[in-house]
Amino acid sequence: MSELVFDDRVAQGVVPLSDAAIRLNPTDPVAIARTWLAQGRQLQTPDGVITTRQSIPPGHKIALSPIRSGDPVRRYGQIIGFATQDIAPGDHIHLHNLGMRDFTRDYQFGTNIVPVNHVPPEQRRTFMGYLRPDGRVATRNMIAVISSVNCSATVSRAIINRIRAEGLRDYPNVDDVIAITHKSGCAMSDYSALRRVLTGFAQHVNIAAYILIGLGCEGNQIVEWAPGKEAPIMTIQDTGGFQKTLESGVEAMRQLLAPANAVKRTPQTADKLTVALQCGGSDGWSGVTANPALGMAADEMVRQGGTVILSETPEIYGAEHLLTRRAINEAVGRKLLERIDWWEHYTAINDAVMDNNPAPGNKAGGLTTIYEKSLGAVAKSGTMPLTGVYEYAEPITEKGFVFVDTPGYDPVSVTGQVASGANLVAFTTGRGSAFGFKPAPSIKIASNSGLYNKQTDDMDVNAGKILDGVSVQDVGMEIFNLLIETASGKKSKSELSGLGDEEFSPWPLGAVL
Repeated sequence: MSELVFDDRVAQGVVPLSDAAIRLNPTDPVAIARTWLAQGRQLQTPDGVITTRQSIPPGHKIALSPIRSGDPVRRYGQIIGFATQDIAPGDHIHLHNLGMRDFTRDYQFGTNIVPVNHVPPEQRRTFMGYLRPDGRVATRNMIAVISSVNCSATVSRAIINRIRAEGLRDYPNVDDVIAITHKSGCAMSDYSALRRVLTGFAQHVNIAAYILIGLGCEGNQIVEWAPGKEAPIMTIQDTGGFQKTLESGVEAMRQLLAPANAVKRTPQTADKLTVALQCGGSDGWSGVTANPALGMAADEMVRQGGTVILSETPEIYGAEHLLTRRAINEAVGRKLLERIDWWEHYTAINDAVMDNNPAPGNKAGGLTTIYEKSLGAVAKSGTMPLTGVYEYAEPITEKGFVFVDTPGYDPVSVTGQVASGANLVAFTTGRGSAFGFKPAPSIKIASNSGLYNKQTDDMDVNAGKILDGVSVQDVGMEIFNLLIETASGKKSKSELSGLGDEEFSPWPLGAVL
């Protein structure tokens, strides 16, 4: 779709609705404006001619039929909110006349199971990956310095900076050296989530080797969670201060380079891939183009024997009943609802509400309530059966489509997904994003061509082509093929820009004392 430009000229005569807007479901009383619709634009709908009563921005909703105050408003054939005043045909539907209230969802379990039709092993797509001794396969081969506490973050980064300055020219099979640092690790009432994250990154398939560095007196004592005895462990206090720790850490890293470099990429099947499905800066088109296309790619990944991870629990709120119907059994569906109940409690005790999300940028892009955002967000997961539900950073053991409980905030969410085992990230956006995540390469998918053209150095795929007639299936396969290429070593746009060092952000559960 060409870049959207405001046009306040009223078209002469009556314009077919399909030329001006998209109605996603025949039962929807709303359509989504393709471009700016000036006040007074006449549109031919199946029920007659309507006239726009206000100027309506692209990606925003226009009423197609009368809606009484208090009545539900539907998009995708599902409830996205309730009218807060009477709405006439041709009205702009947004924050001023659409609100959120609780409503009863029809929770069913396993009633919408689609056969997977797995591709036979001998016919599966292959990629060039790093085979680990335990049979897992990496998409990147990195060495990490992992900090137990913020107090050792600076020395951890200093070690990495020294190794990077020396260069990796003699180690062509080492993709990068990274510092896993954070802002916590002490004075916390609950270390469980942080420890799951740090353990998940230490054991991550894309991490060939690592060293652990602490201060020494922190609450998050390394010996209480370190995943193995093979990794070097040091503390600033025992080593003799910052400078001595820096020198010791650099020497320890040098010793890890040659063994890590010994592994080479070899052909591997796609069932070894685990993809984090993520969105950030969504707009009114995300649920029409980028997310459904990613859902097609997710389905193909599952057919190939791989795994895809949906997360961002606050951003499935109002659409969770669609996921329980895909649960392989009632226990899996109930576990998802337990996480929804937990989030309702969590937001309440923190004087927040679930509708704090969407963010201002989401609303500017046409999204109004969390229900509307969630219905578009779950499209990323495709149609395959839900095989498992996991807590934040919990290791994934099932294959196929799974759910990992995380906040909606992108860095915190992806941190949990990667700690759970994702070795690729697919990130959709409608407003724009400059996101990367080490050690898992991240591709970004634009929901509209205007964004893609504006941030071409950041966007890997333009799903906005769907608005010009390219099929969702074709864009979905473009995404899938790019995931295979990225897994084989092709650098994503975020990697080419050097992004990914700052996005690691564990979820700080509990009180900070």
